[in-house]
Amino acid sequence: MKKPLAILLAGATVAAAGCSLDSEPKADGQVDVVVGYQSKTINTVTAGTLLRAKGFLENRLADITKRTNTKYNVTWPDYDTGAPITAQMVAEKIDIGSMGDYPLLINGSKTQANPRARTELVSITGYNPRGGLNMVVVPPGSPARTLTDLRGQKISASVGSAGHGTLVQALTRAGIDPKTAVEVLNQQPQVGASALESGQAQALSQFVAWPGLLVFQNKANLLYDGAELNVPTFHGVVVRRDYAGQHPEVLDAFLQAQLDANQFLHDKPLEAAQLVAEGSGLPEEVVYLYNGPGGTSFDPTVKPSLVTALKGDVPYLKSIGDFADLDIDGFVSDTALRKAYADRGLNYEQALNATANPLPIGGQDPVCNTAVTDAATAGELWIDGRASTQPAANPNCLLKAIREATAHGQKVRAAYVSDAELGTRWFADHAVWVQDGPNYLPFGTPAGAQRYSSAHPGAVAVDYQQALAGAV
Repeated sequence: MKKPLAILLAGATVAAAGCSLDSEPKADGQVDVVVGYQSKTINTVTAGTLLRAKGFLENRLADITKRTNTKYNVTWPDYDTGAPITAQMVAEKIDIGSMGDYPLLINGSKTQANPRARTELVSITGYNPRGGLNMVVVPPGSPARTLTDLRGQKISASVGSAGHGTLVQALTRAGIDPKTAVEVLNQQPQVGASALESGQAQALSQFVAWPGLLVFQNKANLLYDGAELNVPTFHGVVVRRDYAGQHPEVLDAFLQAQLDANQFLHDKPLEAAQLVAEGSGLPEEVVYLYNGPGGTSFDPTVKPSLVTALKGDVPYLKSIGDFADLDIDGFVSDTALRKAYADRGLNYEQALNATANPLPIGGQDPVCNTAVTDAATAGELWIDGRASTQPAANPNCLLKAIREATAHGQKVRAAYVSDAELGTRWFADHAVWVQDGPNYLPFGTPAGAQRYSSAHPGAVAVDYQQALAGAV
């Protein structure tokens, strides 16, 4: 990966003096730090909502102030998508931002012409190795069972977003021309949600947490899981290179703060989800779907597989507009992140090469009385009033735990399962269930359940209540 001179010099400068000569305070005695984030895009929480809620960045900058007397003023403009963050970075009004992979491409392309606005990707927030962060949902009662059923329909998506990028790839792979065979309504997520509910749109393709939110609210059913593409999707952090060159200590503090948030999320996932819910206005159960164990992989390292996926997304950039070519290798730099790891005594290479979700479901299943060791089958139960969640070794054990809790008059806030085909974490009561002998298997979509049933004679579809009653 290319290592810009400004960042290489920054490491030496910070080590020597805590800040560079260029980062002397302005006339008003302070350095402005403007961080653009998306409170409801909860795969960016370690660089956004959670980071802000815990004050990790402000604390890191306060430590610098004690050493240098330089004061920092941090502001947090909040947006629904990455596009306005990019626009503000082009205007040199945002210094650091976080967004999804497709918006990152647009960000790099649009900012590169102006040396003061030009950005680079410096860290990852959350990722899914198969692409399960973007989904297509349809209204309850929709006859659609696969993407091909959307031919000739109106689909709401935010053009240029990760959700739209997944839609274009998925439709193309299904043999549907995304430009002529469907009508894409270019709408912000909340507008699209209203369009879906009112019948203006027959489907909605969005990034987290919108699909999970609408399904949780019983306003939609999952039609297509982006994990079917089996292409990594992620969210990441960009910084204006000129700003990083002038204020290297700010970038270092931000990355250290991101590592602080990452550690907090892994140590206290339920508390982290509750903080994010408070800061975003999303239900805690929806946040925990993605931010909890077995959900999004929160790993800041810039993995080669993610860079390769980003390069594979470049054709999408060309398909939606006249964007300047972007040199991905020149856009990506993990130099500052490597320094942040080294300063904490952490092994960056080891983390870089790790592929398993760093926050798996674990512990002892109290219902089946067995250790939870298989991430592919593990589930989790959240009972109202309890300070912690309850792990389940497999879907049958989770169903038994739900049945047992209900029999004792306990309220189940949420139950989470792993899609038996794709591994995506999903709500148990909104899964499509299949009985195969004594085993009950959850799938996120009807298409996934059908694929399994077709390959396993004797497997039969059952509803959630039947699965609850039958699990042994």
